[in-house]
Amino acid sequence: MKLGRRLRAGIVAVAAGAAMAGPVAPAGAQDDSGAGAQEALEYVALGDSAAAGPLVPNQDPNLLCLRSDRNYPAVAAQQLGARLTDVTCSGATTADLAGRRLGVLDPQFDALNPGTDLVSVTIGANDSGLFQQALGCMNVLPEPAGVSCADRLTAGGRDQLAEAVAQWAPKFGAALDEIRRRAPEAKIVVTGYGTYIRPGGCHPAQPVWPRDADYLQSVMNKISTAAERQATARGARFVDFAELTVGHDICAPREDRYLEGLIPAQVAAPLHPNKRGMVAFGKAVAAAAR
Repeated sequence: MKLGRRLRAGIVAVAAGAAMAGPVAPAGAQDDSGAGAQEALEYVALGDSAAAGPLVPNQDPNLLCLRSDRNYPAVAAQQLGARLTDVTCSGATTADLAGRRLGVLDPQFDALNPGTDLVSVTIGANDSGLFQQALGCMNVLPEPAGVSCADRLTAGGRDQLAEAVAQWAPKFGAALDEIRRRAPEAKIVVTGYGTYIRPGGCHPAQPVWPRDADYLQSVMNKISTAAERQATARGARFVDFAELTVGHDICAPREDRYLEGLIPAQVAAPLHPNKRGMVAFGKAVAAAAR
């Protein structure tokens, strides 16, 4: 019987047994009695740079995706003793799950198959243009010496990013349906995005005005809320990175950060998780998978 059919009922017992007995044996290994060891989970990781880990050491030799071998999927796979197929890619949008990114990279969905036991997915920020817009919110000097990106993006009574999130949400729901179609026995774990900046920000340490900081985080929260709703409606598990990163945002001391600021203090891309954050995220995804 496929392990995927046992996942929901048995993974807690498997994980507990592994914790007591030591490292998970490779697939097909035998114990001293000659009985076959537990087959490894087939885990596929989908998503964008928040999952891929751009610049976090060590990077995949294929630099098209800026993917780290210490990202949260790698951490979760190690925690679970799973066999990982990681197709996360920096810059990915929901369209890249089904289409060729940059006209070259295979669709991320192609990594899925009926034998897949576990799928994680982090996507949506690039669909709204949030990361790109965040770079336009920098103001080194205090108000009023500059332009507020919150004012610019909500001019005329329209919130451009909120509208983009609303348009994205059903597309994400359709993507989850396709994951289920391709991997019918898999447990699906959807993640949100982190609390990148605390209320009011920390200008000038991070050069974003307080109201712009609050606006950007509110959009990030909208993406995570939309993802959670789509996931819950389909029986997928949601992992809240926003709660996990409170106190570990870009305003936190260097040694406490899970997320790097506009000028990173550790080796990671600006406004992305660092290695410490990836460890925390990976453990949370592994716990959800159990």
